[in-house]
Amino acid sequence: MEVQSLLRGLHPLEIKVLLYFAPGDVLSAARLITELAYVEGQANQAFAWLVAKQLAAETSRSSRLVYEVTPLGVSWLEQGSPEERIVKLLREQGALAMPAICQAIGMEQKDAGTAYGKLAKEGVVTMDAEKRVSLLDAHKALRSRLLRQILARAQAEGGLLEEASLVPEQLALLAEVAKKRGAADAPFRVADRETVLWSLLPAAAEVTAVLRAQGVSGDELGAITQDILESGSWKNVSFRTYNISSRPARLLPGRHNPYVQFLDSVKDKLVSLGFQEFDGGLVETEFWNGDALFMPQFHAARDIHDVYYVADPQRAKSIEEPYLSRVAATHENGGNTGSRGWRYGFDRDFTKRLVLRSQGTVLSARQLPTAEVPGKYFGIARCFRYDKVDATHLSDFYQTEGIVLGEDVSLRTLLGFLEMFAVEVAGAKEVKYVPGYFPFTEPSVEVHIKHPVLGWFELGGAGIFRPEVTEPLGVTVPVLAWGIGIDRMALMALGLNDIRELFSYDIDSVRLRRAGLVPGQPAVSAGKKE
Repeated sequence: MEVQSLLRGLHPLEIKVLLYFAPGDVLSAARLITELAYVEGQANQAFAWLVAKQLAAETSRSSRLVYEVTPLGVSWLEQGSPEERIVKLLREQGALAMPAICQAIGMEQKDAGTAYGKLAKEGVVTMDAEKRVSLLDAHKALRSRLLRQILARAQAEGGLLEEASLVPEQLALLAEVAKKRGAADAPFRVADRETVLWSLLPAAAEVTAVLRAQGVSGDELGAITQDILESGSWKNVSFRTYNISSRPARLLPGRHNPYVQFLDSVKDKLVSLGFQEFDGGLVETEFWNGDALFMPQFHAARDIHDVYYVADPQRAKSIEEPYLSRVAATHENGGNTGSRGWRYGFDRDFTKRLVLRSQGTVLSARQLPTAEVPGKYFGIARCFRYDKVDATHLSDFYQTEGIVLGEDVSLRTLLGFLEMFAVEVAGAKEVKYVPGYFPFTEPSVEVHIKHPVLGWFELGGAGIFRPEVTEPLGVTVPVLAWGIGIDRMALMALGLNDIRELFSYDIDSVRLRRAGLVPGQPAVSAGKKE
């Protein structure tokens, strides 16, 4: 590329690199941050631009694993980990019941139970016949002491620990307490860090010489502001040159987003079938998000939905009665449902905890107390879960949720609705049903469809609500329920191979989908293209 043409396209971030470093110097983001006072994003951007102009080239790339302290880890270092706080409390006050421990140290029963299990395994604490926890030997709490040492070292080293700098004993503990995703409830976050080394190419020397000859420093201003005009400082500064031959921005009229249109079409379909639409807030309590659905508070089944907790406020002021008392009784002993329940002490404080809605079924639970019989209801709910993002999963996604109440509804009725979603809405050619497990439905079923590229994947789950769900909320007839991943239906219906394309930043690909085209494929007819 001609030097003068290159000069017109150089950004101040690139100019400063060209003037400060020489071809052959080993460069990295860390070096630009230290020597040029760039932030990491500026360093990476300068590198990318110079490579694109063939003025720089990558020389090596390496990856490493690091452990980053989370806000929770910082709080553990300041206030003590759950294990440390329990040991300290027992040393000061003697044997206590678990609810008293939770109240004294301000900890949820779930977290306290986990900490007790770890301490009991080490022989630090024990529980007597009256379920009171007592201290056996605080010196055996090796795990919590090692964790404190690791946290202190991480804080001293800027909050980051390199895997290569840790001994096997430390790595074994970090494997237990660190998370790669959703690390809000873990003291460490695991991350992969890449180090890219690069250098300027010989061709950069000629460009640098011209920059020096023209007196370009990289500090030239790129915009005229009101402050510059008012102060008159524009008289004493240099401005970047503008290329008046550059093409102006392309102006395009607004269009409907194809995914929004798809959501509207699903609503139209269900309304035409006699369904009424329901909705609700994004923030819910643990009560409606899980407890009302007969998901035990401290059971492994709760792990089906890893939720995002709300930091402030943490809890709702109250839960609606009589539903709270009925649901609590159902969990503890079955209440009036004929069930044995889950046989544990229902935590009325935990149930007030606020979370981001993790499933659309919470809308169905809220609808049951006021639902008509017979009746058909649906909603399109935005949900949030810790999840690995890939071609068929998002951590922020939509579900279409529905219930059908009636004396005569059955599993056959439910399978008919699922087939409608799979075939008529998603456009699937092959559909299959497999048995599933959900704490709130029995029987439970999953519907799977076959994508031409991705193969078989789950479209959603469904079943008939258990009496433990419906009766505490005042419903005595069978209730069909389903939660379908509407993003996945759109994946099939819009001819996409990756669910992330629904929320793509590539506006041209969105325009192609709006025109009825699949990105990368030719138009069916020239007249369809917008």
